[in-house]
Amino acid sequence: MTAFTILTLIVIYFGILFLISHLVSNKNSGNDAFFKANKNSKWYLVAFGMIGTALSGVTFISVPGEVGNPDFQFKYFQFVLGNAIGFIVVAKVLLPLYYRMNLTSIYGYIEKRLGTVSYKTAATIFLISRTIGSSFRLYLVVIVLQRYVFDYYSIPFAATVLISLMLIFAYTYRGGLKTIIITDTLQTLFLVSSVFLTIFFICRSLNLNVLEAFEQVKNSNYSKVFFFEDYMKGTFFWKQILGGIFVTIAMVGLDQDLMQKNLSCSNIGEAQKNMFTFTGIFVIINIFFLSVGALLYIYATKNNISVPTDLITGNPRTDLLFPEIAFHHLSIVPSIVFLLGLTAATFATTDSALTALTTSFCVDFLGMDKTENQNKPNIVRTRHFVHIGFSLLMFLVIIIFNAINDASVVSMIFKIASYTYGPLLGLYTFGLFMKSKTVHDKLVPLICVISPAICFFISKNSAILFGDYVFDNELIIVNGLITFIGLLLISKPATSETNF
Repeated sequence: MTAFTILTLIVIYFGILFLISHLVSNKNSGNDAFFKANKNSKWYLVAFGMIGTALSGVTFISVPGEVGNPDFQFKYFQFVLGNAIGFIVVAKVLLPLYYRMNLTSIYGYIEKRLGTVSYKTAATIFLISRTIGSSFRLYLVVIVLQRYVFDYYSIPFAATVLISLMLIFAYTYRGGLKTIIITDTLQTLFLVSSVFLTIFFICRSLNLNVLEAFEQVKNSNYSKVFFFEDYMKGTFFWKQILGGIFVTIAMVGLDQDLMQKNLSCSNIGEAQKNMFTFTGIFVIINIFFLSVGALLYIYATKNNISVPTDLITGNPRTDLLFPEIAFHHLSIVPSIVFLLGLTAATFATTDSALTALTTSFCVDFLGMDKTENQNKPNIVRTRHFVHIGFSLLMFLVIIIFNAINDASVVSMIFKIASYTYGPLLGLYTFGLFMKSKTVHDKLVPLICVISPAICFFISKNSAILFGDYVFDNELIIVNGLITFIGLLLISKPATSETNF
């Protein structure tokens, strides 16, 4: 597929998103629509659209690419099973709490439970965590576009990033969540369709039917799922399960981005139906993503295709194997299918994150939800400036990350999440289970800085401290536990028991 063809498809794709945005936001572009989608979202649209938001380009490219790693293979599915348990916990424990308190920002719970400084700390942690995580996810698709399109036109990497963010800003700044509920549904349709069609096209290229492909994957060196042999390694089953549970609770249940969609449903019953449906689809679709990875490596081996290398460092980039095969070794139709899937996966995540970041700042720091008329033109205009600000911040993070990154994006995202989301896990655990206690509010930020620092020290020196033990996603549990212990040390008896 030529660079011009790819660019043309992207222009058409965003033209459709702009049209949807115009039709949705033309009727209502106020803050109530931006923050809550007027509280009338259909649960099935939210459930389907959340697939695109939760998966992102990381799952689409990085997960299949990592399947060839002997220490990865299908071990990611252990983590996915942990994710599924975490989603159920979120649906049964956290969602009822948020609906009972009628929250716009989920960090309002921390304000009522622990105090204003704790509340601002929790919101700040989210802003930092989601900005970094979403920037990394967008970075992944930008390096693909850069390598296969914009380098051809001699457009610099920074300009590619800026163009991508400008496009996302253009179709989200007016309608916000109300627009995203619709656009993400469409983008998820592209994403899911592309997964199944990619499997079909690769199987056809390998002259295999579905059953033969299943046997090839099952008998390959890439299909090992469960790792019980060595608890010291990061691949150990219970590490992955527990890490998956707590990463999900933190990155979904304590994250304004995904919870904002759930809170746009009309009631708790609708929101829980959304979560349960989403969980089932999430598990199934990840099986297919891992299968795509195995098939890619089988195809690459058969056709003597090497894993692409970084143009600067020369290191292997497994993230680029999928686009390399799709664009240079398959026919035009599967190339188009891949491009639509990648674009849908990444932009469905980034547009949602940008809206959530804007919502959190406007509600948690500017108090727009407490304003008598939050839809006044001057208040809406302020929200537009905040939206621009976070777009520029993501631009800077991506530029910095591009200068220093030499690891697979999927491993980098979850590694950083273990540090940034751990304090949120500790804050909510303390709030929910220590109702007879409160904290010295002004000391909470200190605890939330010390805890990740201790975790970083432990992780870096685990070989000295614990022999050959290697921390993986379970580091977020350690981080949350240290935060919880720190909060206990600065706690005091509550004047009256909290019923939240």
